[in-house]
Amino acid sequence: MGRKIFVSYKYADTSVENLNSWSNSAVRDYVNEFESLLDSDTDDIYKGEGDDEDLSNLDEETIWNKLKDRIYDSTLTVIMISPNMKEPGVPDKQQWIPWEVSYSLKETSRKNKNGDPITSRTNAMIAIVLPDSYGSYSYYLEGKTCCPSNCVTHHTERLFQIIKDNKFNLTNASKRTCDNGQTIWSGDVSYIGAVKWKDFKTNPNYYINASYDRQDNTDNFNIVKTIA
Repeated sequence: MGRKIFVSYKYADTSVENLNSWSNSAVRDYVNEFESLLDSDTDDIYKGEGDDEDLSNLDEETIWNKLKDRIYDSTLTVIMISPNMKEPGVPDKQQWIPWEVSYSLKETSRKNKNGDPITSRTNAMIAIVLPDSYGSYSYYLEGKTCCPSNCVTHHTERLFQIIKDNKFNLTNASKRTCDNGQTIWSGDVSYIGAVKWKDFKTNPNYYINASYDRQDNTDNFNIVKTIA
């Protein structure tokens, strides 16, 4: 059976590496490329909202009504991390991505055509980190040499709070402290795992399947489902 995938992203963020030499790329172009990488039996991809839709005057019920048909029957939510995914000075509740992540994580009941309630599962989740305009990922994923085995720092301050809350949230995770006092986590420790675009596109199914494995073990994570 095909996978139903919802993609959450900042549509017009152009602070990403160009995918070709003849035009400037935006995150939307990476979504198109993402779609082309999927298996032919994968179900429709449910796209995110456009940048020109204003949330400031909408209540939670209205927002939900706009999103529920796209997210309710999806099984995987992909978040495209880009340098300017967050609009500066605008609260999370007035931006689309946090709402899309929140509703993807919630278990929601709706009635089918027979009037029977059907409850959705918490979606599998994965964050794909896109390269910035210089081709670098270090704005979010930065390699460090703080330990003999090396490590990667996640600059979670660049994320919306609900995404940040679902990073490094595995209960009883394996971790250690380096000589400089930094905490090093080992293994698949985040419900919203993160992968560089260049790595994802070499083996999409590996990373997608890993997100479904985490979905099968949601009780092992401290999952935050609401926007702060």
